[in-house]
Amino acid sequence: MAAVGSLLEPGEKIIDIHQHTHYWGRSDEDLVRHQRMLGVTKTVLLPAGSRYGLEADCYGNDSVVAVARRYPKEFVFFANEDPSLPEAVATIERYLQAGAIGIGEQKFFVDCDSDYVTRLAGLAAEHRVPILLHFQHGKYNQNFERFHRVLERFPQVNFIGHAQTMWGNIDRRHEQSVLYPKGKVTVGGLTDRWLSDYANFYADLSAGSGANAFARDEEHAVGFLLRHQDKLLFGSDCQDVDGKDERCVGVKQLAMVRRLVVDRRARRKILYDNARRLLKI
Repeated sequence: MAAVGSLLEPGEKIIDIHQHTHYWGRSDEDLVRHQRMLGVTKTVLLPAGSRYGLEADCYGNDSVVAVARRYPKEFVFFANEDPSLPEAVATIERYLQAGAIGIGEQKFFVDCDSDYVTRLAGLAAEHRVPILLHFQHGKYNQNFERFHRVLERFPQVNFIGHAQTMWGNIDRRHEQSVLYPKGKVTVGGLTDRWLSDYANFYADLSAGSGANAFARDEEHAVGFLLRHQDKLLFGSDCQDVDGKDERCVGVKQLAMVRRLVVDRRARRKILYDNARRLLKI
């Protein structure tokens, strides 16, 4: 339940599909307070694997399970592991059997259409859960331009795209090496097309990359948000401890959605209904 003084508007519900435990050292208590202040109804916790800490010192599977068990009405969790490890499938499957409702955040040094990724897609198909992937040119889930092959090979698996390269590619003229592009957007980028063409592709609005995608060209953003209103999912991916003002990425994202999406039904889809349907929560 949202704390008194939260940013929740009357009658509004919010599912945040992107948060982490121990995000740059943030305590579980601060995480809970942050989400309540933001007005979030339900939070999806994305664990790190056994290596790298999602490049933000985030904690792994056992940590997200513990928070979700402590606050079952407010938190659910995904399962994760570095897909290049031999034990990755067995590890993730163990946590899926323990109640995880998805796989991710997959943020590892692999190609997006590699055998490592497709092996996890097979596991997701078996357990009927989505996969959330961090696309970052030159680093994580590389060669985004080939990801349509995975979408086509696994039509029964829902994939949620996130991060710099995902959001840069709303622009048809995007230069892949630029992680935070500026200026007007040319309609028809890969992300825009794939959200239209593939029923199993969804977009996570979170983090600075999501915020940048809409702030750079609000005129384009209005059309994009309306066009893909059934495929967009609110997420914060914020390390802030208070959730009070625009120093918090989550606060900025909520303000952006509320300002640019004037249709209340479309806004409810993005903030709540789409995630509820996709994640079955």
